[in-house]
Amino acid sequence: MRLSDDVLLDVMKRFQAEMVKGLGRDTNPTATLKMLPTFVRSTPDGSEKGDFLALDLGGSKFRVLKVKVSEDGKQNVQMESQFYPTPKEIIHGNGTDLFKYVAECLTDFMETKDIKHKKLPLGFTFSFPCRQNKLEEGVLLSWTKHFKVRGVQQTDVVSSLRKALRKHQDIDVDVLALVNDTVGTMMTCGYDDQRCEVGVIIGTGTNACYMEEMSNIDLVEGDEGRMCINTEWGAFADDGSLEGIRTEFDREIDLGSINPGKQLFEKMISGLYLGELVRLILLKMAKEGLLFNGKLSTDLCTKGKIETRHVAAMEKYKEGLNNTKEILTELGLTPSEEDCLAVQHVCTIVSFRSANLCASALAAILTRLRENKKLIRLRTTVGMDGTVYKTHPQYAKRLHKVVRRLVPNCDVRFLLSESGSGKGAAMVTAVAYRLLSQRKQIDEVLAYFRLTEEDLVEVKNKMRLELERGLKKEMQPTATVKMLPTFVCGTPDGTEKGKFLALDLGGTNFRVLLVKIRSGRSKSVRMYNKIFAIPMEIMQGTGEELFDHIVQCIAEFLEYMGIKGARLPLGFTFSFPCRQASIDKGALIGWTKGFKATDCEGEDVVDMLREAIKRRNEFDLDIVAIVNDTVGTMMTCGYEDPNCEIGLIAGTGSNVCYMENMKNIEVIKEDEGRMCINTEWGGFGDNGCINHLRTKYDKEVDEGSLNPGKQRYEKMTSGMYLGEIVRQILIDLTKQGLLFRGQISETLRSRGIFETKFLSQIESDRLALLQVRKILQQLGLDSTCDDSITVKEVCGCVSKRAAQLCGAGLAAVVEKIREDRNLEHLKTTVGVDGTLYKLHPHFSRILQETVKQLAPQCDVTFLLSEDGSGKGAALITAVAKRMHSAAEH
Repeated sequence: MRLSDDVLLDVMKRFQAEMVKGLGRDTNPTATLKMLPTFVRSTPDGSEKGDFLALDLGGSKFRVLKVKVSEDGKQNVQMESQFYPTPKEIIHGNGTDLFKYVAECLTDFMETKDIKHKKLPLGFTFSFPCRQNKLEEGVLLSWTKHFKVRGVQQTDVVSSLRKALRKHQDIDVDVLALVNDTVGTMMTCGYDDQRCEVGVIIGTGTNACYMEEMSNIDLVEGDEGRMCINTEWGAFADDGSLEGIRTEFDREIDLGSINPGKQLFEKMISGLYLGELVRLILLKMAKEGLLFNGKLSTDLCTKGKIETRHVAAMEKYKEGLNNTKEILTELGLTPSEEDCLAVQHVCTIVSFRSANLCASALAAILTRLRENKKLIRLRTTVGMDGTVYKTHPQYAKRLHKVVRRLVPNCDVRFLLSESGSGKGAAMVTAVAYRLLSQRKQIDEVLAYFRLTEEDLVEVKNKMRLELERGLKKEMQPTATVKMLPTFVCGTPDGTEKGKFLALDLGGTNFRVLLVKIRSGRSKSVRMYNKIFAIPMEIMQGTGEELFDHIVQCIAEFLEYMGIKGARLPLGFTFSFPCRQASIDKGALIGWTKGFKATDCEGEDVVDMLREAIKRRNEFDLDIVAIVNDTVGTMMTCGYEDPNCEIGLIAGTGSNVCYMENMKNIEVIKEDEGRMCINTEWGGFGDNGCINHLRTKYDKEVDEGSLNPGKQRYEKMTSGMYLGEIVRQILIDLTKQGLLFRGQISETLRSRGIFETKFLSQIESDRLALLQVRKILQQLGLDSTCDDSITVKEVCGCVSKRAAQLCGAGLAAVVEKIREDRNLEHLKTTVGVDGTLYKLHPHFSRILQETVKQLAPQCDVTFLLSEDGSGKGAALITAVAKRMHSAAEH
């Protein structure tokens, strides 16, 4: 029975392998560790409150409790409880009688405590292996310990309890949770120490539970978060894997038990068997003349005469020897001093082996937790309960020591559960109760973001209306969707060639590019570029400073490329709303995206650029075209696919352009051919037509922006704002106490902290919650597992709504093109660019699905643009040059 560390490490390794088997769907049926999901997904966070009832059945006594949990600033749990006997005729009788008895005890308790008039949630601690499909049901797999009630196995014990309770009309009890006693222990300790994620019981029986990552639990749908797994470790080794260390005494005990061949690990460890093991060893030693001069007594030969409490008494420091003498004398023996020492020694060996085996199984669980969290060192707490652990004088100390030796990389705190499993059932119920009401509140907030098909059809129809209004001459000044003519009248035909310069201004960076286009069979586009930062003081300084800075950047680039002398044709991508009078004239209507330079609005930006080049007086350029980035995107994709006649940007901002029939554009005299219209659809809704879809969070984001009341559609759909919407929701949920333990951190208060790239990272399907927690930690948000799930859900709602709104707008555009051309069916391509579309894990898919759903007669292909703003500007310049020289001819 003496086990070396090598043997214990081997047991630990086997236990780990068996856990993996128990968690796998296909391997579970043959695994000895049943690894039962408990549907307890979260440990207490300290905000639980209310009155709860608990029943505790399965140990040596049956108990009913009333638990009052209050949180007024200090966590507080008050308990009143009553023990009831468990007569043999009940625990060896039939199921109906058992549950009838339980219901009677509960009614009696409620009467004594005068709480029959209250409707109370109840938690039922049931310390036997059950297969659960939800928190409030459990099918008994098998009885263990000294229980053997007929007709209960393979039935749901909660519905049996409810049935028995229904016969008592005078009480109203809501059974919310069925809890294994180990889970109860973990939850009780979890209330006092939030690091607690393991529960272990070493009492009449033995078992453990721990918090496992959902993604590892094959038997339950879903990958989010964690769930407590009841290992049912008493049955470990039922497949004979520990035969090497089982002794003749273990085999004898098993054969004499009520469940031979079952719970073999438990039979080497728990209180129901330790005394009997000692008795069998002493009996054999006496028979061989090693003890009591070879004399036996009737009691020594009688099963169950030495109990675990006797073993504990004999091992007591100082009094142990006296106790041993008394106990042996009571058994009808006359022990010598040597006999007493030898018997004490036997007790130590039996109980030490029990602690060793427990330690190696627990070490396996701790190692699994550490590996799940990908930590080098794990700091955690184990909740402990059970008579052996609590009353045996040396047991706890030995167990702790061995665990720390087997897993030196885990810092473990062992916490004794006060009034264990009963209070634990109340805690599970309290947590379930808290999660239910939190779920309801979170759903209420997110309901504002869930759009129905009617909502989307309405957005499509209203967008269509605004597109039409923006094209009409007399309505144009008041239209929210500006429908600006771009004077780009053709898409590339493949004959473009030459060297072109392109400028790209539209975000926090400014790019200068040299683009070499070759035509013919070796059609290609080569680009060289340099990126320059635009400091905040220039973005929000004067117009002159802004354009001088731009020209300074161009000069540096020409120098760098060694082309300062050449007068190259230039295309200027300027991603702000402009009213164009021709392809090389564009008056800025208004800044967006954080730009605020003075003396620019209403001015021709091409003139401002020419003036700045003159002021510098170092080089000259031929400015051929001013281009919106959306148009650039369409042109770039048009170079690859001649079917492309729509450009969409879903990035920092949001916009669309498309090829419109000239005759529909009232501000242009021409009637022949087509021209690209820059819709500037970000302003859609500025007249209040989609106000009913805007939430209070959208309004807060709008009020805090640089241009309140403007670009409302863009503020619901583009990357610049989505993170900020999420931040506003998180603040609100935190104020309601539904996140981050109700603590709003300094970071969460800072505008713009929650960048849209974090949404993309958090929503990535490949990301475990652990990584979501890491991202939130970088933001200074200390999140629990539940918090991470909620944050992920919030991000998902906000980005889904953005993609759907965008899709509804795009559906309006493709439907307009189809109807204008009198087509039954339209086949077209949309060139797309923008970080939100490219990097977000779900945005593009949802957008495409929405277009398909709202414009079923349009077959829309989406083509990703490779560098629309640079290459696109050069292509527009090239097309303009080509069309210009064709006109001259």
